[in-house]
Amino acid sequence: MSLIPDAKTQDYLLLTPGPLSTTRSVRAAMLYDSCTWDDDYNLGVVEPVRAELVRLAAPNGGGDNYTVALLQGSGSYVVESVLGSALAGRDKLLIVNNGAYGSRMVEIARVLGLHYVEMDCGETSAPNLAAMARLLESDAGISHVAMVHCETTTGMLNPLEEVAALCRRHGRELIVDAMSSFGGVPMDVPALGASFVISSANKCIQGVPGFGFVIARRDAMARCQGRARSLALDLYAQWHAMETQHGKWRFTSPTHTVLAFAQALRELDAEGGVAARYQRYRQNQRKLVNGMRELGFDTLLPDAQHSPVITAFHSPSHPDYQFKRFYQLLKDKRFVIYPGKVSRADCFRIGNIGDVSPADVDRLLTAIAASRYWLRD
Repeated sequence: MSLIPDAKTQDYLLLTPGPLSTTRSVRAAMLYDSCTWDDDYNLGVVEPVRAELVRLAAPNGGGDNYTVALLQGSGSYVVESVLGSALAGRDKLLIVNNGAYGSRMVEIARVLGLHYVEMDCGETSAPNLAAMARLLESDAGISHVAMVHCETTTGMLNPLEEVAALCRRHGRELIVDAMSSFGGVPMDVPALGASFVISSANKCIQGVPGFGFVIARRDAMARCQGRARSLALDLYAQWHAMETQHGKWRFTSPTHTVLAFAQALRELDAEGGVAARYQRYRQNQRKLVNGMRELGFDTLLPDAQHSPVITAFHSPSHPDYQFKRFYQLLKDKRFVIYPGKVSRADCFRIGNIGDVSPADVDRLLTAIAASRYWLRD
């Protein structure tokens, strides 16, 4: 049996929060083999990638105070690396939780045995800033605050600048899970004062899965030395190897994925940078929402809470509706959407990121209009 998909199973448009549709040129970058010890790879690819990530994080200057570590694995591996390396034994973490990925940080903290307190906002509510301020004022033991920027459970964009301002005012370190926002939503990391910003290769920068990265203040990274609760996920050791050995990874590098990511960074720059990509994502999302409402679908969140990354829609209340059937009808037309993840609402999600254009959204809306079997006589 062939392991290579045939023409009938290729070229779906992935309307998901990642992995997502990539360009042919990003995929073609993986056709070359590299040696993890070789300077052509470490100095020629890894180090420029690290430098470019700092440049993207600091569009208005201040990048000299920041550094980057790349780490094998999915985004959750990298989040666990940061939480397990950033906190000293007596430190305490405040986790802002309004979705599946905030809940995952809570689970990581529990498994690692960290001191933490959870601010449970509910899945469809933004964090209450006044309540957060009271927590920080009343609990002097809280040393770090962790929050997901774009919570793809619902598509909500959390108030990062306001939370960062609270952390600066109260002298707490900020850890940002920017998995689904970095590279696609404008962000000035030095202005935020964030200690750690975490993202992944296969999100808004539009690479392929295989590694994530941490953009960290140099002083915060230095304080991680000796704190890790894992060998492989020791953030400081990973960064120190890259920093002192000119881009070398501690363990086997996902070379093909890194080559694809380097190409994806070039394509981000060619598109006009983060600002231009943000505008494309916003245009995709607005066109999608307007078109879906015309077809009778309602969004889970109010417009003010929407990110340009992914949108949750209520499932039709018709008794004949089944997500699996709706999904398959769209998949037959080469569109892949995403199931819902909200525990108290029956919904599905459609992503706007990746190699997706407004014209693709128009084609999707046409396919959805033709796939509403539950409305037919």
